[in-house]
This record gives sequence, structure tokens and C-alpha cells, in this order.
Amino acid sequence: MLGSASIPHLETLYDIFLRSDGVCTDSRTLRRNQVFFALKGPNFNGHQFVKQALENDAALVVIDEAAYKLDERCFLVENVLLALQDLARHHRRQYKIPFWGITGSNGKTTTKELVALVLQKRYKVHATKGNLNNHIGVPLTLLTMPPNAEVAIIEMGANKQGDIEELCRIAEPTHGLITSIGEAHIEGFGGAEGVLKGKTELYRFLMQRKQTILLNSQEPTLGPLAHTFGKPILYGQKGDFFWARFIEAAPYIVYEDERQDVVETSLIGNYNFQNILTALAIGKLFDVDSALANAAVAAYQPDNNRSQILRTEKNMLILDAYNANPTSMSAALKSFANMEGAQKTVILGDMLELGDITEAKHQALAEEVQKIGFSRCIFVGPRFKQYAPRAEASTFFENAAEARLYLETHPIAKSLVLLKGSRGIGLEKLVELL
Repeated sequence: MLGSASIPHLETLYDIFLRSDGVCTDSRTLRRNQVFFALKGPNFNGHQFVKQALENDAALVVIDEAAYKLDERCFLVENVLLALQDLARHHRRQYKIPFWGITGSNGKTTTKELVALVLQKRYKVHATKGNLNNHIGVPLTLLTMPPNAEVAIIEMGANKQGDIEELCRIAEPTHGLITSIGEAHIEGFGGAEGVLKGKTELYRFLMQRKQTILLNSQEPTLGPLAHTFGKPILYGQKGDFFWARFIEAAPYIVYEDERQDVVETSLIGNYNFQNILTALAIGKLFDVDSALANAAVAAYQPDNNRSQILRTEKNMLILDAYNANPTSMSAALKSFANMEGAQKTVILGDMLELGDITEAKHQALAEEVQKIGFSRCIFVGPRFKQYAPRAEASTFFENAAEARLYLETHPIAKSLVLLKGSRGIGLEKLVELL
């Protein structure tokens, strides 16, 4: 929970921060003249590296254990994490610019990247790098904002109810959108209703402050609830503030915008069209020329194991192994089924953090795979191995290492291959064998 006064001398800390070369929470990457925050966790204590940080010429070392106050550069606070968050919020308040908060069960990182590319056509944009979207990552994102930033885009992740509210109180967004409500992190949220309540904390924060809410009227869960969030700006279908027409994804998405301009992208899967819609809607809201916005979307190249297409000597791969939940997995399978290709192979990894619905969702997904009828199915992970029904075209492995051994002696060739699973399963380790 964010403290309101965890740093008695916040202005002093902020003054040192402004004269430093930024902040660091990992002693292994600490550079000279940075402020080192000695964070603690269940399996680590940053205070063990205070001496090393001082020897490496840290500008300041923020601690909450008095025993580690080794010299005048050690700044003692009540709680190091709260100090980091308070400092970030204080720095954020120096900017009178739009701050976008982006969250959702699926697609938030891709959406954030697309929004940043579109807005960069007109503004100096500061956006979350990678997926630094939690209670530590958001403060670090805020504390790396350059003085000339004109728009900030803050990605917000959550594992349980209350997480988004906490991040909102740190970043204080002026604008916000939720990409989707799906079955992600069910275990932490306590069920589907918990996911809805947790993700919409962003909208409730904005409502309370009479700020701007953007809402996709096509989103199955949020669309029918639009009226409960005040007067959001709607997009997604005719009659809304913005809409565009989906043409195809074979495999790349092609769409037609409001001016009847047809745009070809490098994004695959029908599901990614909603992320494109969001970026274009924000571009229109911020008066980015539509031709420039389309050019930004068309130029986007997926990476980091998200909806990537990789052509190897043997196959064409769709690598989407950064994250997975029942909603995104089903969407990926349906999109894959509609792609052209005589031979199609699916390699699916377990979906993690589903709690009580783990068994039912893995069974349902395996049955969906069998019903579609792909040429070959490889399931990786103890949950699929335990729950999925056996079939002639299916093979099951406990982990990615076992799957690698299998692929070495049973190579796949001349096939369109989908790799989809939770990050913890490590399906990207199979790419070199495909």
C-alpha cells in the first residue's frame, strides 16, 4: 500500500535524485552517481549490497535498516519500497501532461507499444519499457521520464485486486483504457468477478477524478458495462468516436480505416485488431494525422515472443509464448485455424495461475484443440499432461526439456507451427529445433 508520508525529507531526496544519474534497484547494474534503493523481498535483501554500492560511487543509498547506515550517503527511511514509490509520484507531479494508464488481461503490452508509435508521430512520448508494469516497475518508469516528455504511457499489470488501484495512486493517470477482461491470474484475483473488479480499478480511479476514460464498445465484458463508467469515449464500431473495419488476418491483419484507406500490418491474429483499434482511437483523440497513425501501425514489428512470425529452413512459426490464459489461448487457436496451410502443428504450454479452474480450463482447451483437428498437437507441462484427453495426433511432455529431446528425433518440417503457452513453460526453447 502506498504511504502518504513515508519519507520525512522527500524534498531532500528529490533534490539529490535530480542531480544524480537516475535510480537503480539492482546492485549488479548500478552505475556511478545513481541512487540505489536497497529493496527487500522474500528471498533477497538489497541491504547486503549497501557497502558495494557505496564503493561503486552511488550518489545515495536508500535504506530502512539503521545498521547499514555506513556513511553520510546512506538515506534512512521507514520503508525503501514506499520511498521509491513516493519519490516516483512526486516526480510525476512535476509534469502537467497527459498520463495514459493501460491495463487489461490480454494485449496491454502490444497496445502500449502501438499507442506509443502512433503518438510519437506528433509528440515526445515516454512509455513503459518492456513489461516494467508492477509496483516496482511503474515507479522506475516514472523516474526515467525526460524533462521534455509531452505524453506518458504507463502500462499497469496486476495479479490481484488492489494492484491497479495502488499503481494509479503512484502514477496518477489522467487518461485510461482497459484492453480486455479475460481469465488471467484467476488464482490471485479470486475468480472472474475478481478480475473484472481488479482491472476496472483504473476506470473507477479516473471517474473519481473526472478524468478521461476510453472504452472499447466491442469488448464483450466492458462494452455492456460502459454506462457504469460515467461518460467514456467509446470506440470500436460505427457511431462511436472511432472505428475501423477488419478485413482479414491471413496471416497478417489488414484493415480499412474511417477514410476507407486500406492498411496492411505485420500483426497476426484477429485478436490483435482490437489493439490496433485502440492505438488508432487514441491517435484520433490526440489529433495525430490518420495517415501518420496508419503508417505507425503498419511499421510495428512484434518481438519478445509476442505474436512473432519466424520463418526457418523447415517451417513457419508463430511464436506467442510470452503469456497465456484461457481467453488468449482460445483466441490464438481460432485465428491459427483460419490461416492457410495444409500442415498445421500446435505446441501448447500450460496456463499458469488459474487456481481452482486449472483442471477444467486445461481439459476444455485440449478438447477444443482436438475438435479443430490440427495435423499435430504437442502439449507441454504437467497440467496438460494430467488433464488433457489422449488422441492419436497428440503428444504430451512434462516440460520443455522433454519436448526438446522428442523434437530432436521427431523433427517437424513443412508445417505452420503455433507455439503458445505461459512464460514459465519456456516454449521459446524449442524454436531452434523447428
